[in-house]
Amino acid sequence: QVQLVESGGGLVQPGGSLRLSCAASGIIFSIYDMGWYRRPPGNQRELVAVITSGGRTNYADSVKGRFTISRDNAKNTVFLQMNSLKPEGTDVYYCKSDYHGMSYWGKGTLVTVSS
Repeated sequence: QVQLVESGGGLVQPGGSLRLSCAASGIIFSIYDMGWYRRPPGNQRELVAVITSGGRTNYADSVKGRFTISRDNAKNTVFLQMNSLKPEGTDVYYCKSDYHGMSYWGKGTLVTVSS
């Protein structure tokens, strides 16, 4: 059974930082591309950041320079370091694994950016 379990969300003030984690089980983690997504109100789920099995990264323009995605294959975990958070970053952040179109989603972790 495949499970992706996100953690690390919470309430943070504008300008603050959070580090999200996504622990995977039931998959050969190292061969999967891993990504973080969010769903802004009224919009479809959007990519925040992705890291390939080979370690290449890509980011949404809105988070470039502020967010960093990384992975630890030994721990089957992907991370999202979020710095300089803005109120519009408030959302549920979802973890996704993908291997040639075979994908799985976590249930998400809520990030609230508010003073």
